[in-house]
Amino acid sequence: MNLMGGKRVLVTGGAGFLGSHLCKRLLEEGNEVVCVDNYFTGTRDNVLELMENRHFEMIRHDVTFPLYVEVDEIYNLACPASPVHYQHDPVQTTKTSVHGAINMLGLAKRVGARIMQASTSEVYGDPEVHPQPEKYWGHVNPIGIRSCYDEGKRCAETLFFDYFRQHNLDIKVARIFNTYGPKMHPADGRVVSNFIMQALRGEPITIYGDGTQSRSFCYVDDLIDGFIRLMRSEKGVTGPFNMGNPGEFTMNELAETVLELTGSKSRIEYKELPSDDPRQRRPDISAARELLGWEPRIPLRDGLVKTIEYFRRFV
Repeated sequence: MNLMGGKRVLVTGGAGFLGSHLCKRLLEEGNEVVCVDNYFTGTRDNVLELMENRHFEMIRHDVTFPLYVEVDEIYNLACPASPVHYQHDPVQTTKTSVHGAINMLGLAKRVGARIMQASTSEVYGDPEVHPQPEKYWGHVNPIGIRSCYDEGKRCAETLFFDYFRQHNLDIKVARIFNTYGPKMHPADGRVVSNFIMQALRGEPITIYGDGTQSRSFCYVDDLIDGFIRLMRSEKGVTGPFNMGNPGEFTMNELAETVLELTGSKSRIEYKELPSDDPRQRRPDISAARELLGWEPRIPLRDGLVKTIEYFRRFV
């Protein structure tokens, strides 16, 4: 524990989109933060404003190698999360999820830290159940182009629960659904960043498939609130917990909203749907509502306005 009375918290992937928001929130709440990132998808720019805070420490490190630090809590967010990035080096993606989980769980066991795994809705694959509750085991292709990420995250969950059962480790698991907001990488290939950047540049908005496939979009501030609530929950409240916005939008609806909010004259262009791309994705967040008192509060339009404002700097 630090001298301010807060905790010493490790955030892996801390210079990434979600990690940088989490680091800022933890510092604001009086904690000491150790941010770890190898800058594969994260960037120093995301945490530049935090560098002057004497309670913030930045370590360049790859979680596939052991890390030796003394901390009270660990948020394990390290792993490229967009198809463009995680398919670039699929072997490394799997190693980051699996070896990274092993190393962070080992660290948590050694120092007696509580640890949270940032898992993903991708563990459900292309779901045959809608919306997806945590008890649903998923419909995942184990040898497809997305499986380096999907199966890597599924294996990480396995490791977390085996450490819980075998070593009584204090674990938490969050399954993250589509999240957006400032500090997203403008070229990460995700649908929100793609649509906004294409609209701002006046390029055709690319929709894969016929545009009727749906997603749920959670604004980053809501998600970080969920992380904090999960980490503060009682020992034994392990999850996994779905964390996302249950509001569902088709790709056509998202594109039309982005065009309206940007004032863009871009046209919509349809292309073939990629392999193993899910048709539907929407979380059942009943468990998070009941056990954590958490649910998203920021409407899609409000979050998009803030995100568009951030992305204008890249045009």
